[in-house]
Amino acid sequence: MDTPSAPFAQLVPGMVGMALVGSSVSVSRTLVDAPLFTTQAVRYAAATVILLVMARLAGARLVWPRGREWLWLAGIAVTGLVLFNVAVVRGVGHAEPAVIAVAVACVPVVLGVVGPVLERRRPSRQVLCAAPVVMAGAVLVEGTGRTDAVGVAWAALALGCEAAFTLLAVPVLRRHSPWGVSVHAMWLAGVLLAVLGAGTEGPSAVRELSGSQWAAAGYLALMVTAVAFVLWYSTVRAAGAGRAGLLTGIAPLAAAVVGAVSGSGAPRPSVWLGIAVLILGLVGGLRPRNAPGGQAVELDPSAAATPAPASTRSR
Repeated sequence: MDTPSAPFAQLVPGMVGMALVGSSVSVSRTLVDAPLFTTQAVRYAAATVILLVMARLAGARLVWPRGREWLWLAGIAVTGLVLFNVAVVRGVGHAEPAVIAVAVACVPVVLGVVGPVLERRRPSRQVLCAAPVVMAGAVLVEGTGRTDAVGVAWAALALGCEAAFTLLAVPVLRRHSPWGVSVHAMWLAGVLLAVLGAGTEGPSAVRELSGSQWAAAGYLALMVTAVAFVLWYSTVRAAGAGRAGLLTGIAPLAAAVVGAVSGSGAPRPSVWLGIAVLILGLVGGLRPRNAPGGQAVELDPSAAATPAPASTRSR
């Protein structure tokens, strides 16, 4: 039996988080010529400080990782944050940016299949049917491009890292909460990136950042990292990784809207078609399923899942 649909209120944080990610494309372009590792280290260090202040104000309780939790959290930092940035930057050297974006657009399918397995429940037929539609819509919005074999490999790595950012958080979200997972992943990534930056770009690379690049890094640290991470993980914990994965389709949708508003011109017909397909997939995948009596069923997937014996749990 499929997992019941999540209440719409549980999906709103993830929607806002993905909208922030998609709308940041124009800001990210400011950092194209900035030293990669050093800039990202600054971003994640600043985001860690911001999030610690936010958590304190919100009364969120942060706990220190223990045992295997270090592996899950370090995995998020290494794959979802550090390697993902490397894959994107190195990938565009062998492929057009649209190729990387198309690879990342496959995330809903991966999360729809693997996410429920980690959560010890069956994948939702509704999500599995909607995920390819969302993916197709994202591909139409992003477009396609030329690449070589190396570019394909980097694109595949970007896809895996993007999926790992969500999947590796599933075992630790219950104990650490979205606040804790975000904080620990950020500071771990900040340390790793600082070491990489010092070794490859030099300790003085931070002085190469211009005023506009500092401003861009600050915006990304606050809105796209500190705020968006907590919002995203809140929806993953409440609605499940599979259903939350559909919301990644909002990022290219937001990017297209911001691009049109910022004066880059009206979207092409294929983009309009992609937007329509995206919306169709999101509505089909996120709408509440009806119970046999005709009433909508909206439950927290964690309540519907059958708990595993305590001796076999990983969190």
